[in-house]
Amino acid sequence: MDVFRAVGGLVLVLALLGGFLWMLRRMQTGLRPGGLARRMQVLEVVSVGPRQKIALVRVGEREVLVGVSPNQLTALGSWPGAAEAMPAPDSGAASPRKFSLETPDAP
Repeated sequence: MDVFRAVGGLVLVLALLGGFLWMLRRMQTGLRPGGLARRMQVLEVVSVGPRQKIALVRVGEREVLVGVSPNQLTALGSWPGAAEAMPAPDSGAASPRKFSLETPDAP
């Protein structure tokens, strides 16, 4: 009788774990319980220091570059979201947005 009780307890724990993992996966896909899609997504995060990060966040149809530190969030830039997918980095295609941090030499 104790064997059946132990096996039943194990089955119950595994069923609860499976239900929890299913719920967690559903939450990560971006769907709310009502079936509505989330309006905000973190697209990419880059660490620039021990406690500082830069995050690219999509809010609705806009993309926002955000600086993150332990004490504050700072919007660094914002632009309309890209309608088409970006080319793969190893494809050799030119990036649609080029930024330069160098200053031009004065004549």
